[in-house]
Amino acid sequence: MIDRADTEASLARVAFAAFLYHPTKHLDEPGWTVEEDIDWALTPLRDLDPTARAVWRERIREVITDPAADRQAFIADLTALAGSVGGDPTPRG
Repeated sequence: MIDRADTEASLARVAFAAFLYHPTKHLDEPGWTVEEDIDWALTPLRDLDPTARAVWRERIREVITDPAADRQAFIADLTALAGSVGGDPTPRG
């Protein structure tokens, strides 16, 4: 079961990473990769099953790196994970 506090923590981490992201960040911070931010954002969602984790990894990458990403759908879908078993990655928004 995924707790609401975990989805909220993940959302806060995604928002923080997206706010600080820019296409040349890896030049400004040698050694940094977007994978670090994705891993950090996924940490609260430890109960995701492997399939859902892979889907959410890509969705998080998109929200962090693409300013035109549909953030409303992302937030709705992430919030909907609360109380689900295994973390159904099916987009609702």
